[in-house]
Amino acid sequence: MPLTDAEARKAAPREKPYRLADAAGMYLEVTPSGSKYWRLKYRFAGKEKKLALGVYPTVSLAEARRKRDDARQKLAAGIDPGEARKAEKRTLLLNAENSFEAVAREWHARYAPTWSTGYAEKILRRLVLYAFPWLGPKPIIRLQPVDVLAILRRVETRGKLETAHRLRENVGQVMRYAVATGRAERDITADLRGALAPVQKQHFAAITDPTAVGELLRAIDGYTGTFPVLCALRLSPLVFQRPGELRLAEWSEFDFDGGMWAIPAARMKRTKAAKAAGADHLVPLSSQAISILRELQALTGRGRYLFPSVRTSARPMSDNTVNAALRRLGYDNETMTGHGFRAMARTILDEVLSVPAHIIEAQLAHTVRDPLGRAYNRTTHLPQRKEMMQRWADYLDGLRHLADHEVDRQPLPIAQNAA
Repeated sequence: MPLTDAEARKAAPREKPYRLADAAGMYLEVTPSGSKYWRLKYRFAGKEKKLALGVYPTVSLAEARRKRDDARQKLAAGIDPGEARKAEKRTLLLNAENSFEAVAREWHARYAPTWSTGYAEKILRRLVLYAFPWLGPKPIIRLQPVDVLAILRRVETRGKLETAHRLRENVGQVMRYAVATGRAERDITADLRGALAPVQKQHFAAITDPTAVGELLRAIDGYTGTFPVLCALRLSPLVFQRPGELRLAEWSEFDFDGGMWAIPAARMKRTKAAKAAGADHLVPLSSQAISILRELQALTGRGRYLFPSVRTSARPMSDNTVNAALRRLGYDNETMTGHGFRAMARTILDEVLSVPAHIIEAQLAHTVRDPLGRAYNRTTHLPQRKEMMQRWADYLDGLRHLADHEVDRQPLPIAQNAA
């Protein structure tokens, strides 16, 4: 007679394993430890075989019978249910190894060493937050453009349009890696070009009108906050480097006699490889900049940083200090930012003072190439850059003192030949 659930439940362990038969080859095996296993005995190609159907009571009697019937249907179709299960497991394993998340993490691990730590973390976090929960388990070869579009729309509707564009780019990078490693046929994100609204590029707010620059410089001179922050404000237009490069500046990087600030490659906005192997970025110092630095040195020169935190000299000031000081002077983030001093210098040096663009770009630490496409090295145009920085500082002095009058707008006589 078929087994009942009560019989299965009451089956007690014995000294040796024993079986309680159900029907059609299925039985319950009871071990000396008390564990109970559903098994199916069947014959295929003349051989007797066994198929595990689950553990009782996790798998009920009714569920075990359904599994038995499925196996019997395979036998009737000439399929070995045991081998079919092994094939299913292999497929599941293969799908897991070639899932979008598995391939994405493999791609990330492959290329992360070539990126900065912060950049690598941003990419992985973006995938973890916005892609893996929906695409992660799916075999990458089965992904369709509509699958990717769904996650992009989810991000877009949250008002994160730029993040959606970056996510599409990252998913595309993973897909191209999958194609290169033989796990996908094509980059399906190519079908999504134009699917997202374009991003309106946000530029850092900057003042570029000479008269308004003069007014800003006079406002800075009247700043009543701490002296290191005042010095940071006064130096910003004179050196026009990125705010992070300035706030992290260390006294060991400055050569007053040579009039030079050497920013370590590791702190520059570069690829990880360029940070590790690249040269320092040289910033010629005008006499005005050196004067400010000497004043500041009397206050913070015994420590590591030019601009230490107000809480401890072991850390630099926060990355928002200069912007906060500008707001205190009445300049909001829509008018002027710490990064805006770079745009200020670039615009006026080019449009007003007619400095050759390649000299300006070299001083901004942008990649500048010669006519043959080769990147200039760190000392390229250094004499011209020194001259430009001093004339720029003198020009700013003129703006500061003659903000309401006509300022000399004659081109700077910067030599244009490569150094």
